[in-house]
Amino acid sequence: MSSSVPDTFKGFAISSSKTWNEPKLVSYKRKPILSTDVVVKNICCGVCASDVHTVRESWAPIQRDDLVVGHEIVGHVVEVGDDVKTIKVGDRIGIGASTSACGECRRCKSDNENYCAKVVSTYNAPDSFSDGYITQGGYASHSIASEKFCFPIPEKLDSHVAAPLMCAGLTVYSPLVRIIGHLSHPVVAVVGIGGLGHLALQFAKALGAEVYAFSRGSSKKADALSLGADGFIATQEEDGWEEKYQDKFDLVLNCASGADDFPVEKYLQTLAVGGTLHSAGLPPSDETFSVHPMSFLLNFSSLSSSHLGSKKEALDMLKLSADKGIKPLIQEIPITAKGAGEALTKCDNNDVRYRFVLTDFEKAFA
Repeated sequence: MSSSVPDTFKGFAISSSKTWNEPKLVSYKRKPILSTDVVVKNICCGVCASDVHTVRESWAPIQRDDLVVGHEIVGHVVEVGDDVKTIKVGDRIGIGASTSACGECRRCKSDNENYCAKVVSTYNAPDSFSDGYITQGGYASHSIASEKFCFPIPEKLDSHVAAPLMCAGLTVYSPLVRIIGHLSHPVVAVVGIGGLGHLALQFAKALGAEVYAFSRGSSKKADALSLGADGFIATQEEDGWEEKYQDKFDLVLNCASGADDFPVEKYLQTLAVGGTLHSAGLPPSDETFSVHPMSFLLNFSSLSSSHLGSKKEALDMLKLSADKGIKPLIQEIPITAKGAGEALTKCDNNDVRYRFVLTDFEKAFA
């Protein structure tokens, strides 16, 4: 297809993990625009811990020397491919941590496209549908994603508020609806009250759960209670909490981003029969859980994890957010080399309450 979209985009890029928090403004050749693709002029982009893990090579090597991260993208559509049916130029949409999948497999055809074996990550991944192009993220002037991975934003949601929902929101919403959606009076523990956890509290409450917030200290107690928690447990300040809450929870949703010091056995003890300990947070690749099968025996409990959510779940999440007034607590930073570097550094230091959003894209990429 012919295109009026420029052949090159601009973005704030990392050249090496040695300079992971020193992004520079660069121009780079965009991927080909396919018939199912949507091209977006970006308005803003949330900052995710995944961005930090990627630029620091905590999960895998950086695959290009001008890597642009960011996968909590909101923007306006400026072009659509010939086969795009549900999105039009001018629409305001969000893009999360994946941009394409095969569309033909069992998973894609059952609203599980986020688990497609050929799913393409928004950045630092070879796109098998675009000749192996190494994908670029949302700290950029434009983004391109397949229609299936573009989520229209309800009018009630401000763009800066909607951005963190694209990854953080969907990452916690999907396991909540899949695990407790069928229960009449679920009881949920949310562990780690950060970028993921503060949204999990709100979604769990909106889905009808009795919700408890778990954090190592009590500094976030007031925030957690204001976000809907029915109780707050500071695990480093309360001895024997695992016994007090034994047989309490249908779901323990782990939103912490580390695994080395995570007390798996204690949280398993708090599960009701058939309960689930589910990890939504993803630690560095060298951090793992150590647990014996015997730990699951006495309460028929399960340990699970998940990868984002489907488009159906994303649209349901956005509607629920608009209807119930669910919003991330954000700190806005204008996108510049200095601003993006500051956001990455503070995110790495857990110095954020609770999500950074990079803004002022029009000025930065004029």
